[in-house]
Amino acid sequence: MQRSCQKGDEILCAGIAENLALVQEKIARAAERVGRDPSQVKLVAVSKGVAPERIKEALSCGVKDFGENRVQEFQQKHQVLGDLVEWHFIGHLQRNKAKYLVGKIKLLHSLDSLKLAQTLEKLATRSGTSWKVLVQVNVSGEPTKHGISPSELDYFLEELRKFKGLEVCGLMTIAPYSPDPETVRPVFRKLRQLRDEFTKKKPWLDLMHLSMGMSADFEVAVEEGATIVRIGSAIFSEPLCN
Repeated sequence: MQRSCQKGDEILCAGIAENLALVQEKIARAAERVGRDPSQVKLVAVSKGVAPERIKEALSCGVKDFGENRVQEFQQKHQVLGDLVEWHFIGHLQRNKAKYLVGKIKLLHSLDSLKLAQTLEKLATRSGTSWKVLVQVNVSGEPTKHGISPSELDYFLEELRKFKGLEVCGLMTIAPYSPDPETVRPVFRKLRQLRDEFTKKKPWLDLMHLSMGMSADFEVAVEEGATIVRIGSAIFSEPLCN
């Protein structure tokens, strides 16, 4: 999953390389504990607040997928890095800003309303492109989090059949922060159960991805079936050497 830093970059990216090695080892061990192939888990490096230079360091250490939360920050980084990386948008997306992402992101993790779906459909029609999306589900029910409630997911997925410019690739959730990852295991398990339920009920769906798990809880998420983990601080903490 990781390649070595290129010659001459050892000091520059030592911290990121060591952090990555530790994260990837934890992913592998979590997957193996439940009989999964670690290669089934994609690592998305959350680069919110990370300077382009640091993203380049991570690139040189083998990371290819990066997740951004804010459209304006994404635009600035895209101007510098362009298509050198595979971009994911993982934050709440306002409809009036969706146009700035057209043709630039690999996957939108946070589709959370029919109004946003309608906007994406219009943009897809105008641009002749399509969107790969994950439906964000507010499994925990926290009022501060965006997402479809589990009880609304059936209706929401049915409505999405109307949108030809959207390819629904799976589900995403954000678990409440807890110093004990075990306390949020039920959140991840519920998302997997929802995926399994609707895969059976709606055979036209291909919910291949479960985007769940961040720096504090990704091992539990992998044990519960995550195919994408979104990890920022565990990768981009300060280098161990200068």
